[in-house]
Amino acid sequence: MTRRPWARRISVTTVSVAALAALAAPAATAAPTGAASTSAGVDHATWQRDCQAVMDQALPYLKDRIAAAGPGEKQAIVFDIDNTTLETDFGFSYPQPANRPVLDVARYAQEHGVSLFFVTARPGVLYWPTAYNLEHDGYDVSGLRVRGLADLFKDVAAYKTAQRVGIENDGYTIIANIGNSATDLSGGHAEKTFKLPDYDGQLS
Repeated sequence: MTRRPWARRISVTTVSVAALAALAAPAATAAPTGAASTSAGVDHATWQRDCQAVMDQALPYLKDRIAAAGPGEKQAIVFDIDNTTLETDFGFSYPQPANRPVLDVARYAQEHGVSLFFVTARPGVLYWPTAYNLEHDGYDVSGLRVRGLADLFKDVAAYKTAQRVGIENDGYTIIANIGNSATDLSGGHAEKTFKLPDYDGQLS
């Protein structure tokens, strides 16, 4: 059985049973996809349309940038997770559904040799279920960065910037950074950023 790269890098050995139980709630109890978000009051169809509009800008750029890769260049895209790659505020089951417009772009990139890194403010205890969820939905996870205990008290934007610096230090060129919050995208260390809607901070 082939082990995924993220499976070899698990540093969290104790997982909260309560946290996993909450994530693994049966899909039968889930609110149907398309229901309005309780936090933002935005219906699923509107959110998907708005996400698609951003990805319609991202995909042509990525096609050109991927085609222009230099000799030996290791290209990477960095993604946020909640309400970026996963439907956190709309998919009330585990595994959470993928955000389809973002997944379509991610699949194009991974099929053309681009490594996908996921940088999230989720705590380290959620490393394993998050990695599984992403792979289950079709994302090829080259790296997943979650917050360890020391990171929980750091500014989120600074933490995420430091993770991108680490990815660059591993020899990657971050050709795009995709997220739905300013904290996902500020701080540089990406050639281009794409911001998905958060409706004035109402989506996490």
